[in-house]
Amino acid sequence: MKKIILVLTAPLLIFSCYSQGDKINNPEITGNELKNHISYLASDELKGRFSGTPELKMAADYIEEQFEDFGLIPLFEGSYNQSFNFISGVDLTDNSLTFKVGDEEISPELSSEYIPAPFSDNIESESELVSAGYGISTPSLNYDDYAGIDVKDKIVLVLRYNPEYDNPHSEFDTYSSFRQKTSVAREKGARAIIFVNGYYPKDDEDKLMEFRYDRGSAVTDIGAVHMKRNFAERLFESQELDLSEYQLKMSESKSPSSFSFKDIKVSIKTGVKEIEKESWNVAGYLEGNDPELKNEYIVIGAHFDHLGMGETGSLYRGDEPQIHNGADDNASGTAGVLEIAEKFANEKDQLKRSMIFVTFSGEELGLLGSSYFVNNTPVPPSQMSTMINMDMIGRLNDKDELIVYGVGTSTNWKELLNSSNSYNFNLAFHEDGYGPSDHSSFYGKNIPVLFFFTGTHTDYHRPGDDSDKINYAGEERILNYVYDITYKLNTDKQKPEFVNVPRKETGTTGGWKVYVGTIPDYAANVEGFKISGVNEGSPAQKGGIQGGDIMLSFGGKKITNIYDYVYALQEHVPGDVVEVVVNRNGKEMKLEVELGAR
Repeated sequence: MKKIILVLTAPLLIFSCYSQGDKINNPEITGNELKNHISYLASDELKGRFSGTPELKMAADYIEEQFEDFGLIPLFEGSYNQSFNFISGVDLTDNSLTFKVGDEEISPELSSEYIPAPFSDNIESESELVSAGYGISTPSLNYDDYAGIDVKDKIVLVLRYNPEYDNPHSEFDTYSSFRQKTSVAREKGARAIIFVNGYYPKDDEDKLMEFRYDRGSAVTDIGAVHMKRNFAERLFESQELDLSEYQLKMSESKSPSSFSFKDIKVSIKTGVKEIEKESWNVAGYLEGNDPELKNEYIVIGAHFDHLGMGETGSLYRGDEPQIHNGADDNASGTAGVLEIAEKFANEKDQLKRSMIFVTFSGEELGLLGSSYFVNNTPVPPSQMSTMINMDMIGRLNDKDELIVYGVGTSTNWKELLNSSNSYNFNLAFHEDGYGPSDHSSFYGKNIPVLFFFTGTHTDYHRPGDDSDKINYAGEERILNYVYDITYKLNTDKQKPEFVNVPRKETGTTGGWKVYVGTIPDYAANVEGFKISGVNEGSPAQKGGIQGGDIMLSFGGKKITNIYDYVYALQEHVPGDVVEVVVNRNGKEMKLEVELGAR
């Protein structure tokens, strides 16, 4: 009973706040209704709608109340809500670090003098200590800090950055991240890695890394910590060495200078736990009236989560946390789903196909909600004829520029979009069905998609994305345009034909030039690299890799997450033929893939 009260009372309060102007249950799409919806969803009361928070649940309850008021049927066995769990952060558990130098014991203090890496695995070990220079090993640059030393089951001490620390364009930068150095140390057999800030390039700073979840999984089977420099200095002094001179010598010679510490033992225990939270998708549907076509579903969707107080993904660089209201991103798209749902509900007797109206959370964390939805939906993806996504549709400019992605995913999209454009939008078409929004999850299931977007702006992912900056009249026009397109799709006898658009992966700043054509499943919480799909005609497709595969190794390198995969790619050139081991439906398979060029 308490749960029911929470669900029903909040929307009643909302209605009382927005009783002026158009009623929210007006079946037409209007700017005033949009303003009512967006003003609440993007209000300070909802604190930025971060996934898994009570404020996001308030937004979910609001959407549910609207769906119920429109007469939509709950999609999930009598419920509008679909819950899913996700990793929202990390916390410290049991950690310790002690160096035994001869008869002396040195124990840095947790958090102030050393900190586990947020991606560290949980290990406990007592072993010898080895200095592995910068911890870089890359045949492509003919550089190996691990050459000539045995680190198996030992603990390695490595410096941050690389031998060319004063070169902002150094090729070594690709191999210098905390994660990559940890993966290399694990590959060499080390049990743990201890990072230390050297004297260069910033000898006046000795800050520890921030213990903050980076949305990546742990680097398995190895512990990782970051320690203050003064403790490393004491260790070097015990060997009659100077840390500053050691670093300078390596950097000037571009030559590794690794060694084993004498008469030093390290006891280390790392404890990092993932924090799991619950979040929600909200969905309802209208059943079509045609005896055959009602078994086909058109999906209208948008994400309703945002960045909260800027915990992750924010471009705001101020000192004090601020609420990121996300009016355009994406209260605008959420309000669009509500308005279109309301209009179709008022005309449900005219529908031939069934229609699903869904709002996702977890989009800002990597399409978590939509990925979960397409893999756990009561309506099989094979019965979804189209997915229409709206993300950031509230800033139509004075040139009436409207961007549409996914135009190449069906043969008749361009003709439909152009013939429906009685609103005289300046349309910008993009063929690809993949992209940084929820339509990607559906395209990966071979569903034709369209994604409507008015473009980015200076308030994107910043606290200034507020409801007073929305072009409500412009969004009203966009939604009527989307409605017209959807109505034609609903009543047309022909189902849109799916087209897999040939595409090359986006380049990276890392400098690697090989092309495989895999599409990551960012929502997967598995050991390995989960693949949601492959690009048409790509080396991955030709080599037999399929959507749903979990990559376990690539070219002989163990793959435990997407980072390992990226690091493995860096060691290859176009034309290399590599063995790829995948887990497909519980069975390991060996495949050969000839790498392409970007």
